[in-house]
Amino acid sequence: MITMHCTVFLFLTLASSVYSETNSPATPPAYTAETELGDQNRVFASRGSNVTLPCRLHRQHGMSFGSVGMRIKWTKLSADESLEEDVLVSMGFHKKSYDSFQGRVHLQEADDDDASLVLSDVSLDDVGKFRCEVIDGIDDVIHEVTLEVQGVVFPYSPRLGRYNLNFHDAEQACLDQDSVVASFDQLYEAWRSGMDWCNAGWLNDGSVQYPVTKPRGPCGGANARAGLRNYGQREKSKSHYDVFCFTSGLKGRLYWLVQPDKLAFTEAVQACQDDGAEIANVAQMYAAWKLNGYDRCDSGWLADGSVRYPISRPRRNCSPTEAAVRFVGFPDKKQKLFGVYCFKGQQ
Repeated sequence: MITMHCTVFLFLTLASSVYSETNSPATPPAYTAETELGDQNRVFASRGSNVTLPCRLHRQHGMSFGSVGMRIKWTKLSADESLEEDVLVSMGFHKKSYDSFQGRVHLQEADDDDASLVLSDVSLDDVGKFRCEVIDGIDDVIHEVTLEVQGVVFPYSPRLGRYNLNFHDAEQACLDQDSVVASFDQLYEAWRSGMDWCNAGWLNDGSVQYPVTKPRGPCGGANARAGLRNYGQREKSKSHYDVFCFTSGLKGRLYWLVQPDKLAFTEAVQACQDDGAEIANVAQMYAAWKLNGYDRCDSGWLADGSVRYPISRPRRNCSPTEAAVRFVGFPDKKQKLFGVYCFKGQQ
């Protein structure tokens, strides 16, 4: 068996052209895998776009992907890489896709050496590592590709307060906000970009961590280094923490609804509907703030019953020290003390 592992970050439907292979000096293989790498270590796709995951054959003895008996299998690895989810299997003219990938994947087959996977309508659930396995007799070539989606990580805790989510509740909490539980890599990149949060939260591999850029006593100690504080793997059903969610760019527009009066929560929901929109969720506010630079110094209702406001330009009486999505709390929904943020999707 000849095995090649390489991690590649992809951008939309572009396929680049750097070549990589592994040979055994004693017994040269019939073929090796060829991958395509850009100049950067990481490139991002957008949610809803199409992307090509490269997997090519470097022929040495006249073999090709079109050869009789050649089997191509694409799978997606779980966050901890302990499980594989079938994506597509191909043998000759027989091809089958699976589960959420049905109708969204096909082999590119630009030539006899091309086993690249074309994935359409990229979703947040597609983020992660894919594996292309080419099997012909005793020869087995494995090629791994990591798909990333541009977006934003944000911390989340429910109305019940801090540290009330087991792992499964955390997954649902993110899903309710049109997002997914963030990965370690996503949280790490958020920390590198300046994210500082002192509450521990679940990640999608079952670990619990939190990012600290300004070490201080309550957050691991004032003398500790900046970085990700790691509680390690936790029992998914019995342990309770917050969660770090991940969402991507908006397919629509978040906006402050101008109203003459302050609104109770039910009135806020109705006001957005009357404007041909829906009340915005937390993920949409974070995406508008982080990715689009949205800035508004008015506290407004969101769909989960929380009240928040986004500040991208720190100033007095808004957020004097830092750009942030400010959290007012989960007030009594009957109180007519706030405005509302609405979201209108693309038509």
